[in-house]
Amino acid sequence: MFQNFKKSLVGAVALTVISTAAFAENWRGWNIHVDGYPNTIAMDKFAELLSEKTGGEVTLQMFHGGTLGSQPDAVEQVRAGALEVGNFNLGPIGPIVAEANVVSLPFVFKDVPHMFRVLDSEGGAAIAAGMAAKGLMPLAWYDAGARSFYNGEKAINTPADVTGMKVRVMNNDLFTGMIAELGGNPSPMAFAEVYQALKTGVVDGAENNWPSYESTGHFEVAGYYSLSQHLIIPECICVNTAAFEGLSADMQAAVTEAAQESALLQRELWAEREAASRVAVEKAGVVVNEVADKAPFQAAMAPVYEAYFETNPGLRPLVELIQATD
Repeated sequence: MFQNFKKSLVGAVALTVISTAAFAENWRGWNIHVDGYPNTIAMDKFAELLSEKTGGEVTLQMFHGGTLGSQPDAVEQVRAGALEVGNFNLGPIGPIVAEANVVSLPFVFKDVPHMFRVLDSEGGAAIAAGMAAKGLMPLAWYDAGARSFYNGEKAINTPADVTGMKVRVMNNDLFTGMIAELGGNPSPMAFAEVYQALKTGVVDGAENNWPSYESTGHFEVAGYYSLSQHLIIPECICVNTAAFEGLSADMQAAVTEAAQESALLQRELWAEREAASRVAVEKAGVVVNEVADKAPFQAAMAPVYEAYFETNPGLRPLVELIQATD
């Protein structure tokens, strides 16, 4: 009898383990960045913290370097639930989520600290709600620095310096409008194609942050970097809304806490990488110039803002809220 009881007990324990495992959430995550990049390190930390804080009830397997497809593809996979997690730049999300597109308005943020103050306030809550409604629940905001112009011909100090220049931009009407209003010719193309396009003259210039400019070798074929800082666009840890809402309140809190802790690490690593990238390209002979007066650039963006408000009249208060945030 004791042996039968023992067998029954072992079976019950095994059944309990199997049942618990069956309810575990095994998530997959997308990230475009390579090994050693601040975001990659931080997303791996997120996966570690996620398992730790949820007691193993939610785990995350990260796929880096865009191995699961391009960012537009990954965004749609997360929205559909084919992937649960993505580390996304909000630029390409803008055409999908009107509220998220406000961060892509040129010069909408004063600087990076201002951006984070906005995201941590009422403005950020409005952006997050808009994204969640489209299947992308942002849990934390990553730093992606400020984007500036670079090219192989000359320093850019005024809008006139952009006139006639073919400039690569991300695929977003706000970015193409920005270049057009400066008198340039916008050329949307995949990021992976930019180096060769610069080298062969398909485009004259591009715009991006320090680490992207340095890590891709773009400085080798575009030796002028002009600190216009026209775009300050955050990145997010985004989770499929249904997957997140399917968790208990305790699990949601744990997942959010893990994401936000990873964001603190990412921002610290980003600052270090940004400084190192600038030192590296300056040592390589890149000519770096501060844009002393950004007012003419900002004034040229008035038609871009008005076109945006014509399409999204209900979002004018959100833009004004962002601009009014101290």
